Amino acid sequence: MDVSLAGWLVVAVALAAANLPFANERLFGCIPLPSSGKASLQAGQARTKSFFVRLLELLVLYFIVGALAWLLESTIGNVFAQGWEFYAITGCLFLVLAFPGFVLRYLRKRR
Repeated sequence: MDVSLAGWLVVAVALAAANLPFANERLFGCIPLPSSGKASLQAGQARTKSFFVRLLELLVLYFIVGALAWLLESTIGNVFAQGWEFYAITGCLFLVLAFPGFVLRYLRKRR
């Protein structure tokens, strides 16, 4: 795989993964949350994820994308050692990539 293609692949996967927690009410897009009682089960209401659960999901997805990036880097050549600065910058970048999903979930006016 070409280095440029691997870089763009990681950016595209990071963009999709960063917005996934805000796009639906399932964990990681596939695991349904248990309902909180019989009344909500009978009414057909889906349980909504709390903001804390969304942040935890975002953190797990950050490490999954990091593992994918490390795997692609190891197939291309030597893996470079990274310091804390690298993880601080990529974590902030992952949060910036999650901003569109956050805006659509929490800041958009619903009519």
